[in-house]
Amino acid sequence: MDPEARKVLFSEGGGAVVVAFWHESLPLIPALWWWSEAQNPAMRAHVLISRNRDGRLIADLIDPWRIQSIAGSSDKNRKKKGGAAALRRMQVLLRRGGLIALTPDGPRGPRRQAQQGAVALASSVKKPIIPIGATCQGIRLNSWDKMVIPVPFGRGHFVCGAPLFLSRKKGAQAGQNTDHLLTEAITQAMTQAEHPEIDQPGGQKEKIQLGPLSLQPSRAWGWVATALAPALPFLLRWRQTRGKEVPGRVREKMGFASHMRPAGPLVWFHAASVGELVSILPLVEICLEKNPALTVLLTTGTVTAATLLQQRLTHARLVHQFVPLDVPRWGKRFLGHWQPQAVVFTESELWPNLIGLCHQQNIPVALVNGRMSERSFNGWLRLRNVARRMLERVAWIAARSDEDAERFRQLGARSLAKAADLKTAAPSLPVDPIALHIVHKHLAGRPVFLAASTHEGEEEALRQTVQTLRACYPSLLTIIVPRHPERGAAVSALFEGAPRRALGQFPAQTDAVWVCDTLGELGLFYRLAQIVFIGNSLPGVRTGGGGHNPFEPARLECALATGPLIQNFQEAFAVLGQSVVSVQTPAELAGWVSAMLDNPARCQASAVQAQAVATANMALPGQLADKILTLLPS
Repeated sequence: MDPEARKVLFSEGGGAVVVAFWHESLPLIPALWWWSEAQNPAMRAHVLISRNRDGRLIADLIDPWRIQSIAGSSDKNRKKKGGAAALRRMQVLLRRGGLIALTPDGPRGPRRQAQQGAVALASSVKKPIIPIGATCQGIRLNSWDKMVIPVPFGRGHFVCGAPLFLSRKKGAQAGQNTDHLLTEAITQAMTQAEHPEIDQPGGQKEKIQLGPLSLQPSRAWGWVATALAPALPFLLRWRQTRGKEVPGRVREKMGFASHMRPAGPLVWFHAASVGELVSILPLVEICLEKNPALTVLLTTGTVTAATLLQQRLTHARLVHQFVPLDVPRWGKRFLGHWQPQAVVFTESELWPNLIGLCHQQNIPVALVNGRMSERSFNGWLRLRNVARRMLERVAWIAARSDEDAERFRQLGARSLAKAADLKTAAPSLPVDPIALHIVHKHLAGRPVFLAASTHEGEEEALRQTVQTLRACYPSLLTIIVPRHPERGAAVSALFEGAPRRALGQFPAQTDAVWVCDTLGELGLFYRLAQIVFIGNSLPGVRTGGGGHNPFEPARLECALATGPLIQNFQEAFAVLGQSVVSVQTPAELAGWVSAMLDNPARCQASAVQAQAVATANMALPGQLADKILTLLPS
């Protein structure tokens, strides 16, 4: 394979190309596609085939390989053979990033002599032509093209020549010259395929072993999951008693659907928890808007994410289910019912069995906002072969940062889109304007400090901060929003029975703390407080820390502080830079809040700086939505 041909076919943005081979090699093309699709699963192949009986037979033969046919050939002798309509369709597909395979000497010859259609098509959309030579042990027919029918287990060779950028200029002589160049290029590739033992100048620069990907990333992974499957229903029932599963919907995690599949195309989006869900909701909305026939199946892993989805997005063409656990039999049941045409996973959701099952069923998989932390990277390194076989099945990965992209690349990812964080492009968190007006009325102009998304262990530290601030600013109200609302009663008890929003309580003027233990209202609280501490980041937090998404408060013009434990959002905090202050102790946090209260101009400047960074990449969801929709069959 010529190195430049590899770049055109398999690099990011590759696949929009015309592939040309002689008509005699047509039966061998499924074998080449067998290998090519593994290198670039996002590639979509279409083959130009004549509208006669033989063409329809070939179309039926290649259909199981997920190669779509375009019926038509050049209109000759005043006979309409669908050439003009086929040309228009091929131009559209090439502009959308598709691959068009055609035989320039077909359908009736002369043998090994390129006609005008291939060059005219490629030059009209400014795409290259890659000449292909293909041979195999087989039976050569006594037809006009001497077509080869391969025998079982026959050995053969494929040669991909250098891309040709041919321009169709006016004049018969100019047209003949470009057709002659294409004829020479395909013939040279064919000669190299027929005589691979001869080292010819300009021959193939890279030798490849033709073969498909295995169907499963890891057989052992599948065996372990299957062995554990009998115990998993008991685990799910136990989680239900703890409030971590929805009664009546536990069976969804075993692949049993609770909805009928709607007719038409369907894309499956998966977001494990609240953070991932919030980041992909703009993608989902744009995809639904751009394709009126599309249905989106959106799965989550947690109850809180499912509840938030009901609050944030309801759509007639949106179906929510809980994601099945990574058990092969459960995944087959899930995919068999929903039959998605494409799958989009989010961040670090990588499940070998589910990805392998999608590969088995020729369903393209993409990963958006791909996150590969150092800890996860080191873990996958111990399972390097599993990671490689899993990632090479993914059509493309849009990593959230260059660092994440490099880790995916080292683990075996083949197609990486430009790195960008969806969380820098999400719209501002929504708010109920009536609720905002009511709360403003109750607060009566009191200054507000917000501790957002706190975790167990942090509220104890915040008690010292609240005591220090209360002594200096008697009217200050501290709002504490625990990440998990079910902890509201425990947090309230830490602050001497502070009022709780979940109980419909509002703070009195004498209350220093208000515990807001509700779900999906951070947009309200960020609009109440310009001074915000982002939780899950202080030393002593029971979860081990990691931080939370800083772009959400930044987008709403808040001055920000965080603790030092921000490993889950390190790239996001690095982007925000000095507009976010890092504090190590409750005393330092109290000092920062005091500085913001004493210097409103400094507070405003910090908030404006953070907002500018957090709203700088708003075109990203639309770009990714277009990329996702191209995964659907034409």
